Formats: sequence, structure tokens, C-alpha cells
Amino acid sequence: MDPAQLPSILVALAQQRSLNDVLKTILDTLVSQPEVALARVWLIDSNDRCPVCRNGEHKTDRALHLCASAGSPTSPDTDWSRTNGTFHRVELSSPLKLGHIARTGEPIRIRDLSEDSHWVKYPDWVEREGLRGFAGRPLIFRGEVLGVLAVFRRVQTEDQCWSWITALADAAAVAVANARAFEEAERLRRELELERDYLREEVQAAGSFGGILGHSAALERALRQVELVASTDANVLILGESGAGKELIARAIHQRSPRSRRALVKVNCGSIPRELFESEFFGHTRGAFTGAIKDRVGRFQLADGGTLFLDEVGEIPLELQSKLLRVLQEGEFERVGEDVTRKVNVRVIAATNRDLRKEVEAGRFRLDLFYRLGVFPMDVPPLRERREDIPELIAHFVRQSCTRFHVPEPKLTQREVERAQNHDWPGNVRELQNAVERAVILARGGPMLFELPNSTPAIIAPTQPSKEIITEAEWQSRQRQNILNAMEAAGGKVSGPGGAAELLGINPATLASRLKLIRVRDH
Repeated sequence: MDPAQLPSILVALAQQRSLNDVLKTILDTLVSQPEVALARVWLIDSNDRCPVCRNGEHKTDRALHLCASAGSPTSPDTDWSRTNGTFHRVELSSPLKLGHIARTGEPIRIRDLSEDSHWVKYPDWVEREGLRGFAGRPLIFRGEVLGVLAVFRRVQTEDQCWSWITALADAAAVAVANARAFEEAERLRRELELERDYLREEVQAAGSFGGILGHSAALERALRQVELVASTDANVLILGESGAGKELIARAIHQRSPRSRRALVKVNCGSIPRELFESEFFGHTRGAFTGAIKDRVGRFQLADGGTLFLDEVGEIPLELQSKLLRVLQEGEFERVGEDVTRKVNVRVIAATNRDLRKEVEAGRFRLDLFYRLGVFPMDVPPLRERREDIPELIAHFVRQSCTRFHVPEPKLTQREVERAQNHDWPGNVRELQNAVERAVILARGGPMLFELPNSTPAIIAPTQPSKEIITEAEWQSRQRQNILNAMEAAGGKVSGPGGAAELLGINPATLASRLKLIRVRDH
């Protein structure tokens, strides 16, 4: 090589950002020299990062992997651009010259292969190709051997040739290290952008129910189960009617778990088109199918180290359930259109309003997947079983709706709260929230009336007075709870519009006196 060409080659290397482009520049430079027969670059890497070795059975993980090859063989039927041949993978402990260079960081220069057969494994191949000289240089960056650059020549390796190969190898090591750093940074940037966008959506959705509200016995039982299972890594199957708050329970489990610092990633299995399930779960590569215009990270990879919430898990197609079972059992998956096996550490919380046992009996759900998901099954009580929580939920949704819709706070009477408590709420908390939002919008700061099925907001059917006789202690207990419920619904406000006195229909001074009496009795 003309030494005057070297600076421009080094500049070209420094400008590359892709590892493939760096390797191509190195080999193009070498094979353009008339005396060079074959040039190759091996890089030290783990087996799972190599597309040739990741599924093989090797004794050691890190080894030399042939990443680029080019040359001019004597036979036109021979392809020296292949990287998956006999010398694709070389152990670092190998006695071959490549292993020695990588292991010790020492270069090997053979002026004439015919006179030095110590490093030659296939003498017949050397003779057939007319090879005379060999130069092998380690690619060293900041004291670490990254790989090996090897050059076979059809003339002897003289001093001038050795000098420019040395200079090229030093520049190549820097370029390889930089390209790897750029590619890793770009990969992390893409994944962080995807996770950022996803988590932004999740933050917006997280406030839809405002957290778990209520102190009913049914809810307390469910929360005790949350405390029991949260600290473990067991998969949880949350069962309950639609709108009962299964996602809130999943969030509570995640927030109380050791994984709380990582993401809780949600997949609504009921909203994914059948043909996109695998891509949604495991991701895809560019061009894997029509519309795949760029690489995409799947939900399992996003949730690595955290928790994956599979809502409406009963909607997963039967043909995908085996792949889901595999990632649950082995923590391994492949993106669509890619044969790279990836590993993840994910805790799965699934939820459904279906009877999965009946789905198993009907052949629509795998029994082994049912058992894998349902290590710890738990039920979320419907709203009709926790009616005492309704006033607190209404108060929260009223405040939330007023802020969201920029409307004045309505006047909520005790009668409307009791109407809400007497309703069965087949849509559970989600239905209650919708009813509150509509009532807040219609009230515009005036009286708040619920539009409930099979009832008329303005006309309440008369009821027969109860003939039940209760003790004075029980009466005082009921009055105390009623006052506390009103204070909670009013956000602690005693008098004025929307205050507890207005909800109860009594004078604020009367309510103040009763509150003092309650405090005295409680102490």
C-alpha cells in the first residue's frame, strides 16, 4: 500500500457509525491491494449475540466470531465472503494462531508460510491458493482485545506491509469500539423512546379510577391477598366482573413488589387484532410483514425486570398460547421475523372476566397455561358487594370530573347517594364513574342527579316505613357513620355549597355540634 493513502482511509473509518460499514471499509481497503489474497476480521463476543452460534452447544460463551471476510480465491466456485465456515468460531483457548493473538494480545507475522508451518493447520489449502505471507494483528482498544484482523498474502510479508497493517489495525480497533457504542446507544434510545411513549399513556390512564378507594369488608379481603402475594414473584390471575377494578389490583401488586422500580406494562388482549398478537407480545423486525416499517420492541421486552399485566387474557388466540407458555416457563422468545432468542425476567399478572375452566373444557384455552398463570388466583368483589364504598367513590369521581371538565362542583344530596347505593351497578366502578361524570356535566354546579336504568332521577318511589326496632346505641352508630360518609363525600367541607351539612339536609351549626359529640365519644 502507498503510505500516502493511509490518512484518507483512517478518516473514512472514523466517519463510520455502523459496525457493518466499519468492517466493510477495512476489508475493501485490504482486498484492494493486489498482493492480498484473503482478509478477515473476527470479533470477541458472546454466543447469543452471534446469529450463527446462538443455538449451538458450546463449552464456553465468549469466543472469536468471524464477522467479515473477503478475498480472491483461485477457484471461481469458492466463496471467501462467507462467514459461517470452518473457522467461524474460534475458542480463545485455541492453540491456533487466531486464539493465540486474541488470548495474549500479541501479533503474529509469518514472512513465508512454506518455511514456517507451525501456525498452518491446512498446508494443502495454503499451497493450492498460493499463499506465502500472513499478518495477524489484535484489535486493541483501551487495553482490551476486541478481536483479530488477519491477512493472507500471495507474496512475503515485508516490513512495509507489516507497518501499514499495524496502523490499519489500530485505527480499526477504535472504529469498531465506536461503532459498537453508537449502535448500543441507538438501540437503547429506541427502546427508551418506546418505553417513554408507553409509560406516558399509562400515566394518563393510571388516574382513571384514582386508586383503590373504600373500606368495605369485601375490599379489605382482596387487599389482604394483595399484601400476601405482592412480595413474591408468583404469577397472579385476577378474576372479576368487567369494570370491577382488576387493573387497579394489578397495579397495587406491582407497586408493593420488589419490581416496583421497573415498569408495569399493560396489554389489553381484547383490543389486539388476531394477526398482531405475536408482534404485540414479542416485537418484530423491519420488513417482517406488510406494514412493519421499523423494528418494534414487544411488551415482554418492555417489561423486562418488571411486571406484565395481561388484561382480558381469555382473548389470546389458542395458536399463540403455546408461545406465551414458553416465555412464562423459560423466559425466552423471538421477535417476529428474527431468529435471535432473547431472554427476559418478567412477572405476569393476568386478568379476566371469563370462566377460564369452562374455556379449557371448550378447548379454547390451554390447561397448562391456565395453571401457569393461576399460581395465585384472587377475586375482585363487584361493586354491589361493597355498597358502603359508593359514597367515597362518588366523592372522588365528582372532584376528578370537575377538574377534568372545568365545571363547578355540583350539589350532591344524601338522597342521591342512597339512590346510587341501592343500584346494582352491573358495570361496576367503571359504570359508576361514567354515571358521575355525566351527572356532573349536566348539573353545571346545581343539584346532581344520577340517570340510572329503571329509575327516574326527579321522582323517587315512596317506600313503606320500616317497622324494625333498633337500640339507641345502634341508632347513634348509624348516625355517626352517616355523618362520616357525608364528610368524606364533601371532602371534609362542613358548610357551604357541596358541604356535608347540605348533603345531610341539616343546619351547619347542628352538624358542627354532632361532629364535636362524635369526637368526644371516640376519645
